[in-house]
Amino acid sequence: MTAAGTGLAAAADGCRAGWIALHRTEAGTLEARLCATAAQLVAALRGLEPLPQVLLIDMPIGLPARGGRRCDQLARQRLGARRSSLFPAPIRAVLAAGSWEEACSIRERVEGRRMSRQSWNITAKVRDLDTLLQARPELRGWLREVHPELSFSLLAGAPLPEAKKTAAGRELRAALVAQCFGRGAFAAVRGRFRRSQVGDDDILDAFAALWSAERLLRGEALSLPQEPERDATGLAMEIVA
Repeated sequence: MTAAGTGLAAAADGCRAGWIALHRTEAGTLEARLCATAAQLVAALRGLEPLPQVLLIDMPIGLPARGGRRCDQLARQRLGARRSSLFPAPIRAVLAAGSWEEACSIRERVEGRRMSRQSWNITAKVRDLDTLLQARPELRGWLREVHPELSFSLLAGAPLPEAKKTAAGRELRAALVAQCFGRGAFAAVRGRFRRSQVGDDDILDAFAALWSAERLLRGEALSLPQEPERDATGLAMEIVA
């Protein structure tokens, strides 16, 4: 049996080298892998036996034509002081942009305002993931969106008082990971990858996402909203925690 007791769950977070993914085997052993693209990530995880029943990934999936997403609004309400950790999902039209300046021009035509640097910085990975989901609709529902900061707030019982980039914030999140996965879990993953590839915060976020993925398989996860909206391509605009 897995640690969750209900099958295998997997989770992934974006990092400098691509995507860092975690899952626990049927024996409860923690496994980590680094993949350059979303397609490689999915191929690796769907090649496992048994197949993970869900993959939660820290990246916007369903994208609005204009305006914001209801799931982001609901998540920010729950995050309180950590609400700024959730960057606005880019509107679908900016996926065609090749630069921040072009993305700003596109958004100005659609909505009359420019695009934030933070949203632009995640757009390449949003595009990578969206391209995969458009080409392979069978992945929809298996691959779902998570926001690790929301996961950490639920695990702690309240939004965390320190940002994840601070030393105090890292220590707090590492303590929560140790509580759920064991004292040596973070160090075991940290030792496998260069810091130039994967940051400490990326690994901690992947653990938080895995905590939510295992909750999902147990029927305990939060889904915002309970009845998700769909974007123009049919993708759910939701956040699971």
